[in-house]
Amino acid sequence: MTLPVSAILLDSIAAAAVLIYLPFLVVAYGRAQVGFDMAAPRALFDKLPPYAQRATWAHQNSFETFMTFVAAALMAYVTGQNSSLAAGAAIAFVIARFFHSVFYILNVPIARSLMFGIGTLSTATLIVLSLLSANHHL
Repeated sequence: MTLPVSAILLDSIAAAAVLIYLPFLVVAYGRAQVGFDMAAPRALFDKLPPYAQRATWAHQNSFETFMTFVAAALMAYVTGQNSSLAAGAAIAFVIARFFHSVFYILNVPIARSLMFGIGTLSTATLIVLSLLSANHHL
């Protein structure tokens, strides 16, 4: 059974929301290693192991890219995008963001940057497809 593009767009938004918190699981593990201070959780950052610091940055970056992706995916949804390009862009964003976090935590900067670029290109593709469609109907 093949999902309609509209379902892929909405499912991708949900998956991207979940992926925001994937790196935070690694942060939590790092916090457990150094001892978590409920009174000053952000002051703990400098005491975290390097992998947990990078996981914090991956977590923060996930929030930053999520907003633009959601706007792009909803634009595609509202304009009725039904192409395999739109579906592929939404799926590519989710996959790229998963690996972005993995490569960030593992400290592989070139791969992390490549995944960031793929995610950004995926978002831009959805925006362009939506604008072309919306402007075509004027």
